[in-house]
Amino acid sequence: MSHSAAIRTSPEAASRAAPQTGLWRLGFLAAFLWATAGAVTLLLPDEIEVGRTQDLGAALLVLALLLATTALAWPWAGRALAPLAKAGPWLSLIGIVLLAWELLTAKFALLPLPFFASPQGLVEVYLEDWPRLGESVLRSLWLLASGYAIGAIAGFVAGVALGWSRAIGYWVHPVLRLIGPLPATAWLPIAFFLFPTSGSASTFLVALAAWFPTTVLTWSGVSGVNRAYYDIARTLGASQRFLVLKVAIPAALPQVFVGLFMGLGASFSVLVVAEMLGVKAGLGWYLQWAQGWAAYGNMYAALLVMALMCSGLTTLLFRLRDRLLIWQKGTVRW
Repeated sequence: MSHSAAIRTSPEAASRAAPQTGLWRLGFLAAFLWATAGAVTLLLPDEIEVGRTQDLGAALLVLALLLATTALAWPWAGRALAPLAKAGPWLSLIGIVLLAWELLTAKFALLPLPFFASPQGLVEVYLEDWPRLGESVLRSLWLLASGYAIGAIAGFVAGVALGWSRAIGYWVHPVLRLIGPLPATAWLPIAFFLFPTSGSASTFLVALAAWFPTTVLTWSGVSGVNRAYYDIARTLGASQRFLVLKVAIPAALPQVFVGLFMGLGASFSVLVVAEMLGVKAGLGWYLQWAQGWAAYGNMYAALLVMALMCSGLTTLLFRLRDRLLIWQKGTVRW
């Protein structure tokens, strides 16, 4: 390589090329930590009686073997395995956390049961109580999807109408300012009185939580569109319908997605509360049931599922945003 070519090579490019030719050292470190956690799980006796210790230890050793194999294959398959390079520190940290968690709970009982579950306690919940937990996840997903879709569509339509029509804004804006900031959970007594079933009442509450931020941000986006866009479109003979569908809405989409993100978080919070009242399945119901029986392992397992579900749905919404707003891809990160 010439001197000028060496100067043009940036440090970032060199760091990206290094994992493809050298060893994945963090992979070996993560494999060692996971193997240590597996060996401690299998070899040290449990201070408290817990199940699935052998299963957990074997699973940790298998995962450690996979990490070690990946690290060994790095010089030949580094390009295909490159996405794992950024995960190396986190994989190592997870190994340390699992080891410390196992020692503090099952091995030395420094964090006593039932308030602190061991790692194998969560494994036991997922392996033995998966029918009830799985049904709760499906029920929650259906309730969240239906309620959020209704609220998002209603909020989008209301926001466009508020931003476009001064007459609608005159009459609806004061009502929106009055009832919009109220938390959706404050409507619990009214919802369960007005709707015939707890399921329909819960759907209404979830929809209400998504409706307000979507309405406000859509309204803000439509009303903030540059008036020059409308003037140019009218000069070219655009109709009112064209101005709304082809000018106002596309220009307001960045604000619309901000409202959708806020509405998703609010809907998920209301979902848990709504499912604690009157329903027979769902993650909120599962949390209440686990807490009532002091089954804290089940409660922690459900909380982990909820976190993964909420993060996954938010990621999907970001993927949709990046596809529709390709020119703004990367400006908002998740």
